[in-house]
Amino acid sequence: MPGKDAQTDTFARDRLPPRELWPDFDFSHPAYRFADRLNCVTRFLDHWLDRGRGNATAIVTEEGALTYSEVAEKTAQLAHVLVDDLGIRPGNRVLLRSANTPMMVIAYMAVIRVGAIAVGTMPLLRAKELQVIADKAEIALALCDARLRDDMEAAAESSAHLTRIGWFNTGEGTGVEDLMAAKPVVFEPCDTASDDVCLIAFTSGTTGMPKGTVHFHRDMLAICHGFCEQILQPEPDDLFCGSPPLAFTFGLGGLALFPMFAGAASLLLENASPGHLLKAIEKHRATIVFTAPTAFRVLVAEAHRYDLSSLRKGVSAGEHLPRSTFDAVRETLGLSLIDSLGSTEMLHAFISSSGTGTRPGATGKPLPGYAACLFDEAGEEVPDGAPGRLAVKGPTGCRYLADPRQADYVYKGWNLTGDVMTRDADGYYWYVGRCDDMIISAGYNISGPEVENALLTHEAVAECGVVGKPDPDRGQIVKATVVLKPGCSGDASMAEVLKTHVKQTIAPYKYPREIEFRNSLPRTQTGKLQRFRLRDER
Repeated sequence: MPGKDAQTDTFARDRLPPRELWPDFDFSHPAYRFADRLNCVTRFLDHWLDRGRGNATAIVTEEGALTYSEVAEKTAQLAHVLVDDLGIRPGNRVLLRSANTPMMVIAYMAVIRVGAIAVGTMPLLRAKELQVIADKAEIALALCDARLRDDMEAAAESSAHLTRIGWFNTGEGTGVEDLMAAKPVVFEPCDTASDDVCLIAFTSGTTGMPKGTVHFHRDMLAICHGFCEQILQPEPDDLFCGSPPLAFTFGLGGLALFPMFAGAASLLLENASPGHLLKAIEKHRATIVFTAPTAFRVLVAEAHRYDLSSLRKGVSAGEHLPRSTFDAVRETLGLSLIDSLGSTEMLHAFISSSGTGTRPGATGKPLPGYAACLFDEAGEEVPDGAPGRLAVKGPTGCRYLADPRQADYVYKGWNLTGDVMTRDADGYYWYVGRCDDMIISAGYNISGPEVENALLTHEAVAECGVVGKPDPDRGQIVKATVVLKPGCSGDASMAEVLKTHVKQTIAPYKYPREIEFRNSLPRTQTGKLQRFRLRDER
């Protein structure tokens, strides 16, 4: 098999699903024809150096900027540290943990350049969540921002595999950057194959157990040739910005891969709350913004306070884009938002539209090279106008890392995304909702059962049920219905105690923004919680 000789650690390849459970892949479109031997980092860095654009700006922060040459040199130096000092060999997994900083981008590039596998994690994740990821992917090394030390060290203490952490941003002269300083600024990329694994992106399903989605070198370029090149169509002088973490594939694409594929620049903000994002757009004259509909609504409300005239394109993802938000952005900012539907399993967007092809309210059409259809519960295709489960296929697709849920995501060669949509006579797809219990709040996917598990670890909670409640600003909020143990009072004070407890147990954004106390929960005769009744009563 191509590339097997390059990645001497075959852990990830050995844990790919059986071939019969893979979706169908289609590379017939000219944009998705890749060489057998490929290290994707060369397209993002070496490509521009070879074309004499090394002095072009690649990354902008509040502290300064880095050129493509500087990013390439730092990537090479970190690559030497990984191999020479930390013992990384091709196929090893490396956990990455940081806010949106230049070092996070450089870490992605260096890990992949040496033929290893990057596993990005959000800075909001807690020790238990990090430990589960490290053990599922059998990760021995993490590269972590020193400002996130506590949860990272706690995860290493409880992990069966995580034994070493390389710290950066220590400010003490003892970090990874200090090792890098003495290294050469050139590192020959590992001779990987286009179908060698370079990324494992973790997501959570309705059970709350993380699923590792496995992606190849060619996948990283496929999303660039697809959404970036054919839908977004950026220019080299564009400055990308946005709110999604680089550990999200939406953020990795929009704030790292796409700008570097286009030879453009990315504005990285450690704090990308709407207020900070607005100020940064005005200050740095950003031209393309990636964020969720929730943030776009804030941008519209606050637009009169800032000069946002530099923006020429906006990309919405992470949750359904309401027609009212699309209209408000167009009226206030003069932008026709590019709505996009993607998934971690597919790496990035597979349905979208832009320019004259945009139909307000519709998500769009399948990207060039992708196909889509809708199935009913019996597995039969539904006609135009009828709701159905969305199924897609193309040059990217789902490959879970050693997970039996692969069989649930792939059906007859199609990827079942978990979305319910309708299709009109012109081929546009319209979002209806989710077919599982996933809560999508302000662009974040939140598992109801995971929040329930966190609540149940509090001594006052007897039982609970968690569902999504519609919200005009966030799309949905997390609502918990809680039954307390005898002697505990279900008042406002207890609600705040439980919210704080969840924030301290799992990632803070998952906490229930609304808590209702009851004497009992609706259950079946066999004792199964009836979440649908909680949703109906919300």
